[in-house]
Amino acid sequence: MPDNINRLLAIMSRLRDPEHGCPWDLKQSYASIVPYTLEEAYEVADAIARQSFDELKDELGDLLFQVVFYAQIAKEEGRFAFDDCVAAICDKLERRHPHVFGELNLADADAVLKNWEALKTEERKDVGQNSVLDNIPQAMPALSRAYKLQKRCANVGFDWPSVDGCWDKVKEEILEVEETAADSPELSEELGDLMFALVNVVRKHKLDPEAVLRAANSKFERRFRAVEQALVLNGKTPEQSNLDEMEQLWQQIKQQV
Repeated sequence: MPDNINRLLAIMSRLRDPEHGCPWDLKQSYASIVPYTLEEAYEVADAIARQSFDELKDELGDLLFQVVFYAQIAKEEGRFAFDDCVAAICDKLERRHPHVFGELNLADADAVLKNWEALKTEERKDVGQNSVLDNIPQAMPALSRAYKLQKRCANVGFDWPSVDGCWDKVKEEILEVEETAADSPELSEELGDLMFALVNVVRKHKLDPEAVLRAANSKFERRFRAVEQALVLNGKTPEQSNLDEMEQLWQQIKQQV
């Protein structure tokens, strides 16, 4: 294992060599790599969703390369190196698992999560972050960030006692959307409030909103592709069909797919 890691680090160093490296790799910066990092993370998630574990091995390698890339740039700037990243995560994992690496006894996974969040809160205070909402990246997908904001607040008691309160809020927001004119500048805000309220419902059911919406996207895609195939059998395309035709096929396919 260390030999392969050292090999990867040596490859990265060679790619960034000012004289013999790759022009593309030499041109990159922290910021320019970010889109590729996000893309690789999504490809990891996609391989897992499809249970394509041969692909997962390769995608995890691609994601690891992103970490090595950032570390190489930081090393060139005299900030830190890959070994420092490894040491930092090792220290963090040992610190946040006192029930494994220390003497603390925690009864179950819920107790572990509660203690984990308490430790994170103390760590944020140590670096001058006093709000429970500090350190939630602005660049996160909005759906995931809404979930994270709500979880942080729930951890300090700012939460509906049950999912019933969440549903009441969703119903309230639906009414506000319906009462807002389509050309009103407030419509966007009201729709945002509704989406935020729905995330609360998902969270209360201990589900991940990103995963829930990905599954809904996949289901819709699967069904619409089936509609397209059914139209092809009738010698048509969606553009050559009307809504009634497609809706009839959609309702039939819903029973099958």
